[in-house]
Amino acid sequence: MEVRLNPDLQAKLDRLALERGRDSESLVVDAVERMVDYDEWFVREVEKGIDAADRGDFVEHADVEERMNSRYPG
Repeated sequence: MEVRLNPDLQAKLDRLALERGRDSESLVVDAVERMVDYDEWFVREVEKGIDAADRGDFVEHADVEERMNSRYPG
């Protein structure tokens, strides 16, 4: 696979790789891996939420309001 980056992004990547003592390709592979892992996690969590909603398992409005007020008073 070949990925073309614009010159500004390539320069940033090269600078970051140099600062971290790594090659730019390994940084790109790590970044893609994190993105794919996150996307898989996010889809699983959304599916859990949809399943809960289909079962009628909701948080009541008053409970949400109470949680929000306790975390962010004022």
